[in-house]
Amino acid sequence: MTNEEPGKSYIPQDWRILFGLTLTALWFIFLVVYIARNVGWGQFMDLPIDEMGAFLEGAFAFLAFLWLVIGLFIQQSVLAENNEELRRNNLHSEKQTQAIAATELNARQETFFKISQATRRQLGAISGLLFISSQGPVGNESYSSDQIAETWKQFASGDTEVFSRMFLTMGAASDIDYADLFFGTEIRKRHSDNFLVGFDRLVKLAEDCDTDNIIMDSLIYSAHGLLNLRMREIHPDVKFSQLNVTDSQTYLANLMNEQNLS
Repeated sequence: MTNEEPGKSYIPQDWRILFGLTLTALWFIFLVVYIARNVGWGQFMDLPIDEMGAFLEGAFAFLAFLWLVIGLFIQQSVLAENNEELRRNNLHSEKQTQAIAATELNARQETFFKISQATRRQLGAISGLLFISSQGPVGNESYSSDQIAETWKQFASGDTEVFSRMFLTMGAASDIDYADLFFGTEIRKRHSDNFLVGFDRLVKLAEDCDTDNIIMDSLIYSAHGLLNLRMREIHPDVKFSQLNVTDSQTYLANLMNEQNLS
């Protein structure tokens, strides 16, 4: 005993096919009645082959036209369904593409943050060496060896921007010559150049995974970033391009325009 599939039917579901089959059956009934009443089956069978062919041609012309029209409508429906399926496939492919792009962007951002941690520590060490060269015993002796040692302990505990902040706090003094502070000696210039190169490479890496300038803003407005801006402005040899950061006034103006429109 075989189990039949539930709901399986061999009756066509398209109403146009059912309509065509019904009309075809009625047409055959009409032909049978017509031959029986007007021609007679005996005389019909005795018709010459050319007359019988003409009769059959006229009799089946209606059916040929009927099924041609039904076929065109069915083909049109199938094409519409195929177009809808293609549209759904395109939408699905577009969503998949967006998901892949989002996953790729997320992977790039995760890679950036891992590299950023190491780079920030490297920049902190470079700024520390620059600080020793300019403010320590080998510089202008503004800080003693013990004070610098305590600052290095703070750096070792995880505060990678401590030396950059100390440079920035010097900005209150009017007699600070930043050109001499960063580029006054060969050693200071080498440290400053290393700092600029490391930060610039970090900026380029951030640009590849930053879609709304949030990462770039966090870099520029950090202690390392502000120190980098000051070094870029007064570099004696290289004219650096301006870094793209969010303009607060423009951002707030756009927010106010959106609120007014709503």
